[in-house]
Amino acid sequence: QVQLVESGGGLVQPGGSLRLSCAASGSISSIVNMGWYRQAPGKQREFAAQISGGGSTNYADSVKGRFSISRDNAKNTLYLQMNSLKPEDTAVYYCFVSGVRVYWGQGTQVTVSS
Repeated sequence: QVQLVESGGGLVQPGGSLRLSCAASGSISSIVNMGWYRQAPGKQREFAAQISGGGSTNYADSVKGRFSISRDNAKNTLYLQMNSLKPEDTAVYYCFVSGVRVYWGQGTQVTVSS
């Protein structure tokens, strides 16, 4: 079992920045890939970013160039630096880890509004 706890969400103005964190605990040796999905009101959950165990990254076109994903393996923590935020980035952000199976965090709300 892997437990994930997200933090760092909140309210930010358009053009602002936020950094999300996702702390993993439990059977962390089984973790290979880590990443973020997001779900806007009334929409399906969609992929945002992913980082592999080797450090390779992949981003959705909608966030490419604005978001940066990273991981600190010593702290078992995943990060998502979000810059130049837009109102359409408003969503609940969920971190996930995958290995033998996929685990999800509880989600953290990000609201971009003036």
